[in-house]
Amino acid sequence: MTPPSAAGGKASGQRATRRHWFGLAVIVLPCLLVSMDLSVLFYALPFLSADLAPTSSQLLWILDLYGFMLAGLLITMGTLGDRVGRRKVLLWGAALFGAASILAAYSQSAEMLIAARALLGIAGATLAPSTLSLIRNMFQDPRQRQVAISVWTLGFAGGAIVGPIVGGLMLEYFWWGSVFLLNVPIMVLLLALGPVLLPEFRNPNAGRFDLLGAVLSLATVLPVIYGIKKIAENGFGWGYLGIMLLGIAFGVLFVRRQLTARSPMIEVGLFKKVSFSGAVAACAITFLVLAGLGMFISQYLQLVLGYSPFQAALWSVPGIGGMLIGVTVATSIAEKIRPALIVAVGLTLGAVGFALFAQVTPEAGVGWVVASQIVMSTGIGAVATISTDMVLATAPKESAGAAAAVSETANEFGGAMGIALLGSLGTVVYRSELDGALPPGVPANAVQAAKETLASAFEVAATLPEQLGAALISAANRTFVDGLHWVAWIGAGGSLLIALFVLIVLRQVPPTAASGHDSADDGGELETANAG
Repeated sequence: MTPPSAAGGKASGQRATRRHWFGLAVIVLPCLLVSMDLSVLFYALPFLSADLAPTSSQLLWILDLYGFMLAGLLITMGTLGDRVGRRKVLLWGAALFGAASILAAYSQSAEMLIAARALLGIAGATLAPSTLSLIRNMFQDPRQRQVAISVWTLGFAGGAIVGPIVGGLMLEYFWWGSVFLLNVPIMVLLLALGPVLLPEFRNPNAGRFDLLGAVLSLATVLPVIYGIKKIAENGFGWGYLGIMLLGIAFGVLFVRRQLTARSPMIEVGLFKKVSFSGAVAACAITFLVLAGLGMFISQYLQLVLGYSPFQAALWSVPGIGGMLIGVTVATSIAEKIRPALIVAVGLTLGAVGFALFAQVTPEAGVGWVVASQIVMSTGIGAVATISTDMVLATAPKESAGAAAAVSETANEFGGAMGIALLGSLGTVVYRSELDGALPPGVPANAVQAAKETLASAFEVAATLPEQLGAALISAANRTFVDGLHWVAWIGAGGSLLIALFVLIVLRQVPPTAASGHDSADDGGELETANAG
């Protein structure tokens, strides 16, 4: 990435100091941990299950509750930071995250661990929008802000990739609770350095906190995210659809509240600006693609090729290299090239990544997986960096916390939809083709169980005679890969269509250097900055 001292181009706004860049290094650390905690439990499940003996329902809540609370409270916490101070909310969240991590590590029951995961989700919701909105105010020069956002993007992406690897290493030597204790020293460091390196920002004219709006936002996001995830896990159900529709109904009430409230949480008028709404949509769709592909890569490496979870996680590391390339190139060319073109090229690279993934076979294909991840991550790095910058640049500085929260919430929805839509498509193909591919002699009850998931087919095969079980696994692998190919080609086509959409919708948004200033600055500065 371009070093801050050599940013070049037209500068607008006060340029960041060395203190701001050190502050950026501090606030990237919690970003890393927030995304790590979504995946760090994967390897710990067998150990905590043996220790705490949770029911199947409790185990699902241990896995999912963190993500539910995180998604549901992002808008509330982002808005709270705009009103009481972004640094203050960040440090409160860091203290709660550290305390909840200790509680989780030493949980004596499944109920205790579920409560700890809920607290971690609440704390995580304070960290993500606070860090991004602080970047918006610490880096007022558009060029420097893009560099800072690229670092922030790498932090979040790196945490998602590194989480399973770090978790696997910790479990080699320590008990399952150690995966949570990793958070504590980082949060202590943030609490020690944050007051020194991070200036405080808040909007003095924000008005009273909208408690009713906060309740409605939570009632909107939680049911929709829950319904999507449950459909992805268990298939379509009218009950899940009903839960989603309930959330959508609350969403309508939330929007009406924002239109009429004296001090709304979100300026709904922002969505009329294509640079804001188009960027939010592009980023959400990118996460949709990423989550859908990641789910299939994990299953393919572990079940079809037979890698251990830790080995499968290691094969994801090259994706960090692709992400680094994407954010670096996007940041370096953003001064001269319109964001619509950069985002469209990133989505086109996503389509190429899908096409590469469509080349895998049941026998071999790890090389295709690695190539797919590198190309896909390169495109995603470019899209996420430019889209996030457009969201922050378009929103007024006094509302940066709420704008960051909207962006993050859209990403959560995109990831959940990717798993639900692409996962459902792959499941439909797998189930429809498995009947015709099964060897003769497999009992009817075993056939029904094998059609549930590929993992179920492996479990069923272990109960059959060796030769018949091997034939069942071979048939299941072939049909799973067929479903994977369908998903890959549809994902490639969908990415190209979205790239075309972005070219049309964002065509009028100028490059960073051409804009000369943030579009949100035209209305005047309502922000106060307190360095103390």
